[in-house]
Amino acid sequence: MTPVDRYPVRTRILHWLTAIGVFAALFIGFVMVNSLGGYGALLGVHVTLGVSILVIVVIRAANRFTHRTPRLPDTVGSVEHLLVVGSEIGLYALLLAQPLVGWAMVSAAGRPVVVFGSLPLPRIAPFDADLFFLLRQTHSVLAYLLVAAIAAHVSAVLLHTLTLRDRMLSRMTFGRRFDAEEP
Repeated sequence: MTPVDRYPVRTRILHWLTAIGVFAALFIGFVMVNSLGGYGALLGVHVTLGVSILVIVVIRAANRFTHRTPRLPDTVGSVEHLLVVGSEIGLYALLLAQPLVGWAMVSAAGRPVVVFGSLPLPRIAPFDADLFFLLRQTHSVLAYLLVAAIAAHVSAVLLHTLTLRDRMLSRMTFGRRFDAEEP
């Protein structure tokens, strides 16, 4: 039995809260723009998720950049280590930019920005149809970039976990601290 270098519990909780929130927001956003009915209700849920994700990611970034991460497995080389750091910074940037652009987009549309059904937030952009159009396009592009970044992230973790058998996924999961050695 070999110990697995794991992230602290708070980091793992923030990670999985972010993942659940992002998947839900992406799914609801896709359904929202492709449905004829229920747009208003879906928008309210989508905006609430977006602001919640923004708060979680700000807390998560503060946690990440004030605490050391566990050592990467020996299967991660120096070039791959640079890719890991770069992709992590890129994911944080996307996770911060996406809800901010969405918030600005709703503001530019002239709609009130309301979360949790009744909590109004201040506008962060002026009411402007041209700005709304630009922000709407940006929000869509960021969503596709986020999907691509998440796919790359999941693929890399699965490559390490299933092919290299270095228990990379165990670093961010809950459960047993020790995993049996592979034959």
